[in-house]
Amino acid sequence: MALAESLDEANRLSACPACAVVPSAERLAAMAAPAEARIMLSLPMAHCATCISTVEGALGAVPGVRSARVNLTRKRVSVDAAPEVTAAGLIAVLKAEGQEAHELDPGLLSTTETDRQGRDLLMRLGVAFFSMMNVMLLSVAVWSGAEAATRDMFHWISAAIALPTVIFAGQPFFKSAWASLRAGRLGMDVPISLALILASSISVYETMMSGHHAYFDAAVMLAFFLLLGRYLDHRTRAVARSAAEELAALEVPRAWVMVDGVEVERAISAVVAGDTVVVRPGGRMPVDGVVTLGASEVDRSLLTGESLPVFAGVGTVVSAGEVNLTGPLTLRVTAAGKDSSLHRMADLVAVAEGAKTRYTSLADRAAKLYSPLVHILSFSAFGYWMWATGGDVRYAINISAAVLIITCPCALGLAVPAVVTSASGRLFRKGLLIKNGTALERLAAVDTVVFDKTGTLTMGAPEVTNLGALPADVVAVAAGLAAGSSHPLARALAGVAGVRAAVSDVREVPGYGIEGMWQGQRVRLGRAEWCGAEPLAVTATYLSLGGTVHAFTFADALRPGAEVAVAALRADGRRIILLSGDAVGAVAELAARLGIEEWSAGVLPADKVARVAALSAEGRRVLMVGDGLNDTGALAAAHVSISPASALDAARVASDIVLLGQDMAPIADAVRISRQAVRRMVENFIISGGYNVIAVPLALMGAATPLAAALAMSLSSISVSLNAMRLK
Repeated sequence: MALAESLDEANRLSACPACAVVPSAERLAAMAAPAEARIMLSLPMAHCATCISTVEGALGAVPGVRSARVNLTRKRVSVDAAPEVTAAGLIAVLKAEGQEAHELDPGLLSTTETDRQGRDLLMRLGVAFFSMMNVMLLSVAVWSGAEAATRDMFHWISAAIALPTVIFAGQPFFKSAWASLRAGRLGMDVPISLALILASSISVYETMMSGHHAYFDAAVMLAFFLLLGRYLDHRTRAVARSAAEELAALEVPRAWVMVDGVEVERAISAVVAGDTVVVRPGGRMPVDGVVTLGASEVDRSLLTGESLPVFAGVGTVVSAGEVNLTGPLTLRVTAAGKDSSLHRMADLVAVAEGAKTRYTSLADRAAKLYSPLVHILSFSAFGYWMWATGGDVRYAINISAAVLIITCPCALGLAVPAVVTSASGRLFRKGLLIKNGTALERLAAVDTVVFDKTGTLTMGAPEVTNLGALPADVVAVAAGLAAGSSHPLARALAGVAGVRAAVSDVREVPGYGIEGMWQGQRVRLGRAEWCGAEPLAVTATYLSLGGTVHAFTFADALRPGAEVAVAALRADGRRIILLSGDAVGAVAELAARLGIEEWSAGVLPADKVARVAALSAEGRRVLMVGDGLNDTGALAAAHVSISPASALDAARVASDIVLLGQDMAPIADAVRISRQAVRRMVENFIISGGYNVIAVPLALMGAATPLAAALAMSLSSISVSLNAMRLK
């Protein structure tokens, strides 16, 4: 209640109309956000309001938790809790609620959660719109025939509104222009700033001289349309966060180190090679190391893409980021912190992201040629009319300003953002979220599509394929045993079996399986050799029951629309490649099912980056589609990239486009729509160029006042926006 009253009071005290422009929800979030979160967890599977209430309710019920706030956009929860509350305990609570969670290091997420630049542009846009409407009303009175003192009064009132508006709303352009000039360049914001300053200065001069025409309406109109283009551009370019930061934050911030036979919790920065670290079941490996004690199974899917856990015993090499599933492990540390494999992967992503940012949009490339031309025309007009009129500075400046305004790159600035905004809306309705302003242009040029397997073309969850072919009592016993295990195959089996037998004395043997007593006999469910069976060529788990071994076979469920997307892309002439860290058999089976001829299995993260880089070196424009940590380097290195919303935070951030639903069919639509979007961009440049071919000669001849130039400029901007809306 106090928070709501504070917000109402803030609104009441705000005299400026732009305060109403800032979304109240954002202000509420900013005021309500805790100053610092002690624990931060990633929630890869969170996707709706129910997830928010489930997570916040479950964590809020934990003793010692003071607050828990879910950010659904970021897919993470910030928890303020007492010192005795641990991240591992909270992760266990969420797991019981069916929510996957991973610990993040809040100290490594340096970027603020709020989009200050976007809110700043939106506020200035609101001020410019409010002022433009008021100045236009005053201008109507002048156009209607106001004379002498009345006209001057309206001009001075317009000046009182317009000049502060131009100074305030034009700040983004003035700062950028000054930075360009200091660097010895003529950026797009230099002619924009000159046009704003000249239009305002001429208007003040005309008002002081009791002139018939002042152009304050032209100045504020110019500021409004330019800010609109800048805001649209900002919205399409805003990328949530650096993928390298996300990867670094996924590193486990603490580890349990053995010191004189006692487990001591230490910050990961204090762990060095040679230390002995204990990793409990369910925990992520905080370091690279070698197992010296214990046996378990390790989930490597986030790092390598392997869909099934692998056995880890004495002598097994493990990497930071892998998940220990069934038994405690003691490791001898070989690398920690910045030297770990997870951190090296973050470095790969950072390098790849840096290479991608060198790509410039069509508008940026056009501006390099357009901006110098604008200045040449304006100064040429001033020089010519100074000579032609015998030194009439007032007349020459008016024509020079009209040329500068009429050639002002407003339509050019809107040409790309308007199309991207329109196309983004269309793709959003199809289930795709565009995160990067140049993604559509890059997607239109794609000729090669590289897919990851697990979690991308497949759901990343095994499903039983032969349940109906086995006796009911066999299925019931297997389900009774599987209920006591956290192994992915056991969870899949327990989830689909209708009846579970009452199995007693159940215990899990780390790395092998689970056993118990049923009707006086010992039964086992697990690895083939442990159950006394010959392993099949497919993914399976085995039940030893009464001297007979029964095999339960599994397959990774295909993601909806995967076959449609692959077929459509191939029909469109795109080269399709499948790269997976999974086993050869599983990859070959999926490739045959989807008709993908080029595929590779057992591919490591660095190998994926190298393969994408090699394709790029051949002149290929690669679209990478992936979801895991093992894909982040390739996602960042590709010409353009897509990841599912179910992907890990780092993979989603490294990608340019996010697939919001499970259906993959919209990926083919995205490629088609991107080509349409680029055609609209080119058409917008033609519209902008055609407008200049007609309007600039009129301005050079003195046939257009600064106000007429502003109106013509606005007309070209509206035409560009309407053409962009054709994409809808």
